[in-house]
Amino acid sequence: MLRQWRASIIQKAVKDLRIQRRQVQFRENNFTLASVVLHRSFRWNCRLHRLNRPSSQLDATGYASRTHTTLCAKSEATLSDAQRRTIYALSTPPGKAGIAVIRISGPDALDVWQRVTRRNKSGAVPTPWMFQRRHVVDPETEERLDDSLTVFFKGPKSFTTEDTLELHIHSGRAVLSAVLRALAKLPYCRPAVPGEFTRRAFEGGRLDLTQVEGLRDLIDAETEAQRRVAVSGAEGAARARYAALRSQILECLVFVEGFIDFGEDVDELGQEAMIREAHNRALNIINSIRSHLHDNRRGEILRSGIKLAIFGPPNAGKSSLFNFLAQRDAAITSPIPGTTRDVLTLTLDIGGFPVVLSDTAGLRETLDTVEQVGVGRAGNAVKEADMSLCVLSLPDVLSSRDNALVRIPDEVKNHLKPDTLFLLNKSDTIESLPLNQSLTFTEYGNNYNNSKRPQFWTASLRTSEGTQSFLDGLAQFLRSRYSDGFDYTSPLITHARHRDMLERAVMHLEEFIAFSPSEVDIAAESLRYAARAIGSVSGLDVGVEEVLGGIFSSFCVGK
Repeated sequence: MLRQWRASIIQKAVKDLRIQRRQVQFRENNFTLASVVLHRSFRWNCRLHRLNRPSSQLDATGYASRTHTTLCAKSEATLSDAQRRTIYALSTPPGKAGIAVIRISGPDALDVWQRVTRRNKSGAVPTPWMFQRRHVVDPETEERLDDSLTVFFKGPKSFTTEDTLELHIHSGRAVLSAVLRALAKLPYCRPAVPGEFTRRAFEGGRLDLTQVEGLRDLIDAETEAQRRVAVSGAEGAARARYAALRSQILECLVFVEGFIDFGEDVDELGQEAMIREAHNRALNIINSIRSHLHDNRRGEILRSGIKLAIFGPPNAGKSSLFNFLAQRDAAITSPIPGTTRDVLTLTLDIGGFPVVLSDTAGLRETLDTVEQVGVGRAGNAVKEADMSLCVLSLPDVLSSRDNALVRIPDEVKNHLKPDTLFLLNKSDTIESLPLNQSLTFTEYGNNYNNSKRPQFWTASLRTSEGTQSFLDGLAQFLRSRYSDGFDYTSPLITHARHRDMLERAVMHLEEFIAFSPSEVDIAAESLRYAARAIGSVSGLDVGVEEVLGGIFSSFCVGK
């Protein structure tokens, strides 16, 4: 109440046209809380210039260029984080580099520019969206900290939709520490929490949740496929597609709401025809959503990485392949069977696709307790992998060189999948190696379709013979499975959250279809829930005005 009373007194003082200047003092318990000097030409902004700001003099140029505020208090009050709306943070990785960028965003960004930057021939206000060379100084001692380039973004034309200031300084530990300490001396500034700049962009309407996730994925992207998918999401491609699905559900809701609220007009159009049309549209939406749900998690896999498990019998060359793909000695190799006891993982870029590669223990019957644990983990890794690559020693599995029969060991058969790939290693030990087309796998196990020939390559990891052909073939297989027939922007579902919301939308749409025409009022709620599930992916919700707007634009209700 006290703050509202103070604000009303200030507004009255500003609106009084009989005075050119007035000094208003606030007193409570015989203590002077604030002395405010006002000009009638500009309205006092209570949000931007708080009465309890513990600063001796604040220049609000750019917000109220002829308003000068002097705050006097016998005891300075400490502002809470909620009151300190101006945030700052280092936007570039810390460490030694040519340039570091410190970003400041909030209602006092312009005041920060005036307090911590100096230049003899510069004006009182910065030119928005233009770089200016200025000295960064300590706001209390005026000590020069660094020579910088500054750029001021006037809201709402900024990333956060707020006034934003960027300080481009030299990236050294001492310089960064000094500038951050200088910003900390300003009582209305506070360090930003992780993701707070992007959150303000979302709250200001600059981004929706899918664009926020795309921006995060773009920062984390390590391969070309990840970059393209992330750029598509950050630019709003997914946002538009989710908005289209949501709009289709709202169109169904328009029919149902028209049936409920405007019955006298519905009779002319045909009640059964309207309900049937709404059901048909709901079925089309369900089929469209299911086509995205049945994508084998392609978008999520491309974002997080394709899990590829290497498995096979001992001493087949699994760890050698692991080291070959990693291009370093990441795993211990030895002619002694059972050398690998645990699952080793690393992330690679194969053909532009992110691949999370796993090296597993050799599959065999063993009495060694530790090795038994490793064999069990190997089986789990193969089961949970998106793809599996079986490495076999060609001399051990080639039963007959005349007819080129390949026999798969019994310990390996139980871990085969219909899409398991094969690498036949140690081809250099075979004097007359048959062509790939003439090799025949005699036993596929119960998991294989005998009419389908498995994908395999022959190579020698010791001499590198055939390894390039293997790499090219593996990359082609990844492209055929995760990109052929699609473009890079096509995955609509890139996060588990998206899949969960789409499944909820399908559930509510199916509920809507199951209701009878007499329960149309309850069925309308199912459509609302479906629209909210789709809207929650982008951070939207369904409002009454949207539904009414759709009704009045689609029906001639006012006739």
